[in-house]
This record gives sequence, C-alpha cells and structure tokens, in this order.
Amino acid sequence: MKTKHLLPLATAASLIVSASASVTMDWVTVGNAGNAANANGLGSVAYSYQIGKYEVTNAQYGAFLNAAAQTDSYGLYNSNMSSLGIARSGSSGSYTYSVTTALANRPVEYVSWYDAARFANWMMNGQGSGSTETGAYTLNGATNGLILANAGAQVYIPTENEWYKAAYYNAANQTYSLSPNGQNSTITTADANYGFSVGSATDVGSYTGDASFYGTFDQGGNVWEWNDVVKQGWARGRRGGGWNSNVAYLLSSIQDDGADPAQEFNYIGFRLAAVPEPSSMLLTMLAGGVMLIRRKR
Repeated sequence: MKTKHLLPLATAASLIVSASASVTMDWVTVGNAGNAANANGLGSVAYSYQIGKYEVTNAQYGAFLNAAAQTDSYGLYNSNMSSLGIARSGSSGSYTYSVTTALANRPVEYVSWYDAARFANWMMNGQGSGSTETGAYTLNGATNGLILANAGAQVYIPTENEWYKAAYYNAANQTYSLSPNGQNSTITTADANYGFSVGSATDVGSYTGDASFYGTFDQGGNVWEWNDVVKQGWARGRRGGGWNSNVAYLLSSIQDDGADPAQEFNYIGFRLAAVPEPSSMLLTMLAGGVMLIRRKR
C-alpha cells in the first residue's frame, strides 16, 4: 500500500545540489543465475547482478547535472523538468541546478536513453568530473544512432532480461508472476501508480508493500523505464508502464515495440544495473591498462 517518503522539509523551497555531491544508489542483488526464461522467452540471466531498488530520482539526477552539465552540450537538461522538480539557473558554461525539496524523491522524467547512458558513464567513472562520454557506453558526443554497451560495463542501463527478471521472477518457486509485486493477478491502483490514479509520478518506493521478489519498487507504473535492448533495429526498449498507462503495460505479458531513444516525455525515466557488486567495483588494471573485470552479457 502507498505511503509517502518525502525528504525532511527544508526552510528553502529548493535543495541546491552541489557539483561535488555524491550520488548513493540503493541496490538489490538478483541472484539465482541461469534461471529459465518465461514462456515469452524473457527473463533468463546467466549471472548474478545488481539493479537499482528504485528509479533514479530528481535529487540524484540534479547532482549529475551540476557535475556534468554546466555547459550542457548534450542536452541532459530538458526545460520541462522545471515544473517537475529540477530548475536551471545561469548561462551556458556556468549553469547550476536546484531540486525542489518536496519533489526530490520523485523519479526524474524527460530523460532520453542517451541521458540515461551518460548518467551511467558518470556513475561508472566515479561521479564528480568523471566522463559522460566513455565507460559503459562510448558516446563521444552522440545524441542519436545505435550505441551498444561496452564489454566491461559495470554500471549501465539494464538489459531487458535483467529488468524483467528483477520485476517478475520468483526464485523460491522458479516461476514468473503477472504483476511486478509478485502477484499473479492484475495489480490494482492501490498497489501501483498507473491509469491516472494519482495524476503524476509519486516518490519512489511509495508503495511500500509492493516490492518484487528481489526487493525492487515501482517496476510497475510511476514512469516507464529505459532498457538497452534494441527493437526494430533502432528503437530502445522500455518496460513497466507509467503513471498515465493502462494496466496492461505493467504486466509480464506485455511485449513492447520500443521507442525512439532520443524521446523525452514526462512519463519516461530509468533505473540502473551493475555488475559486479557496486561495493567491490574497483577496476583491476594490468600495467598496460587492460580491464580485467568484464561484464557478462
């Protein structure tokens, strides 16, 4: 059932997120490597991995913008974010971003697949002044075209199978549920934010009694979430439905045709995945600079 998780109210209306702010992710472990796929062929993952317990929030994305978008060469900020919790001030070269305190725990919206990929690169590269252009994805300025994850990606947009397994698989009985809270019945608006039942996104984790088997929240409703599967040769996958979606889009039975990866709307966000465990995510390098830890894809 839904309960609210707001940050403590501050005196000011907005929270200034400094460029040096550290973004902390809540991760859950998705084990049970080598599980069978669902009848539709989705959900089998041959390795253990981590996935975000929650969708990436305004507070987390705001810290990213302050660190990486003083000039904003790659359009990481969408002006529509101002009405949803992230405001921009200043001029190019010295942009700063503030997050409305009451909206800090809402999922970030109006983000493209490329924005999510740059956030993943920044996280993998240690945040701060870490590059947005290389790491999990080699972008080098690209804001369109097909970009695939690099071998060795450690923080990244989840694959469709990773996302699907975290949402619907029950390792205790080795089955898949219909809804992402473990239920084999259609999820109701008392247990997920969809069908205009609220009219906007809600704080991540608001439906506290509706975790998936692995402990993720909001994989049904709130905002659609990018994954990195390629559809129709160019589109990128989205799953989970959003606050304005029909219930069918929240269910494990849905097959999504994908969307333009440059698309930015007020019902699209993302969460991240990681391998190995983020707490041990130290890059082991040979003297020649060869990465030893490789992502299993």
